[in-house]
Amino acid sequence: MVSDSMTSERILAAARVLFAARGYRATSMQAIADEVGITKAALYYHFDAKDEILHQLTVPLLDELEATLAAAEAGADPDEVRWRAIEGYVDVHLRHRHTLTMLVKDMTLLVQAPVADRFRAAIALANDLVAGPDDRIENRVLACQVVAGLADPVVLFRDVPTDTLRGLILDGARALLGEPARPRPRGRARGRNGGRPAALTDEQVGQARSLYLAGGTAEEIADRFGVSRATIYRHLKN
Repeated sequence: MVSDSMTSERILAAARVLFAARGYRATSMQAIADEVGITKAALYYHFDAKDEILHQLTVPLLDELEATLAAAEAGADPDEVRWRAIEGYVDVHLRHRHTLTMLVKDMTLLVQAPVADRFRAAIALANDLVAGPDDRIENRVLACQVVAGLADPVVLFRDVPTDTLRGLILDGARALLGEPARPRPRGRARGRNGGRPAALTDEQVGQARSLYLAGGTAEEIADRFGVSRATIYRHLKN
């Protein structure tokens, strides 16, 4: 028997993909229930309203972003602080690609309090950490340009593998800051030899197919379950 917590997670996973694909306002509670395979009444047992689902999806992104920037701010060396903030900022947004896409797709969600207030505060802190102690206007403008370019590619290039996109975003930040790009490793071990696992459980296969039907890409689904795209394609075809 599926526990309440597992059902709630399935609801959030389905809503995350549907909101990103169709938009928050265009997705009904009935559509979410249908995607999960439960009744609308059962959906309301777990979540009182669509706004509550939105809250549950958005808060983890904001919590992680604030915690990551706070940890970076605690550093002593300005250059270390700058790069911990930049890399952490990128990593949080990559982990929450669907949520970020959902928010950008319905821009009105980004101006609603308290979401808007928390995002503005996080961006302001990121700008300060990237700028460092140099208060010259040209340096502060450059810092704003760097931070502004960290999240947009996550939404615009959703089909690019996470590791590849992360490296390209960080290379772009280094270019703006006048620093050389760092060499990236070529390939990585997979399956039983290390790295990503090679298979999914039966429950994960069902979730992967639901996410794919809802508009999720193979890369996004692979990232979610920690497997390769080939593994996802194999299960989708069977």
